[in-house]
This record gives sequence, C-alpha cells and structure tokens, in this order.
Amino acid sequence: MPKTLRVAIGLLLAAALAYLVYATLHSARFRVQVCLTYRGQTACRIAEGRTLAEATRAAHDNACSQITSGVTGTVGCQDTPATSITQLQVNY
Repeated sequence: MPKTLRVAIGLLLAAALAYLVYATLHSARFRVQVCLTYRGQTACRIAEGRTLAEATRAAHDNACSQITSGVTGTVGCQDTPATSITQLQVNY
C-alpha cells in the first residue's frame, strides 16, 4: 500500500474519531436534577440529555433505581411524580 494512501486513511480515521468524541461529549443540551419520594424513601439524581424530557426521564429513572428493587417497585416508582425538578447549567 502506498504511503500516501496510508496517511490519508490515518487522517480519515483520526477525523472520524475526533468527531465521535466531540459528538459524544457535546450532545447533552440539558442537565436536570430530579428528586422524588417513593414509599417513604427520597432520592435525588442528576442526568443530562439532548432534550429536557430525555434528561428528566433519565434522572427520574436513576433516582428510582436508588430506592427500589424488583420490577414491581421500579414500575411503581417510575409512575410517581417527582417532588422537584431543577434545570441545571450544562458545563462544557
């Protein structure tokens, strides 16, 4: 394989990798903290997402995972409204 072709392929791979890292690190546009109480236990979690709904759902699910176990507890917790939702600044 000619040296120029190897260099071109290497540059193309480096550019693709750089784009992948950039897109992964900068895809979150929203950051929220969700607090909820389920069966007497309270948990707060922070999550990021491309949309406000995505970030809120992720934080809510993460908070539920801290205070429940099993399918029944998880489903019940996911249907519980958050006690607070705070939109935070995305730091990049």
